[in-house]
Amino acid sequence: MSALKVTQIGNSLGVILPKEVLARLKVEKGDVLYLSEAVNGVLISPYNPEFEQQMDAARSIMKKRRAVLRELAK
Repeated sequence: MSALKVTQIGNSLGVILPKEVLARLKVEKGDVLYLSEAVNGVLISPYNPEFEQQMDAARSIMKKRRAVLRELAK
């Protein structure tokens, strides 16, 4: 467990994540992190649940319409 200190960043407040945490999340400068409500607090993740829902829908359509997509690819 890491303790993070809230600090002033411009007109906002923020925390600085240690290099080890960034490495575990596999994120770099400029990447986006998402906050989700969890039972015990807040979850920080590079995973976007809305995008995953959209991809599930796309995969479903691609599976159902495989022949149509093959014809369009020609």
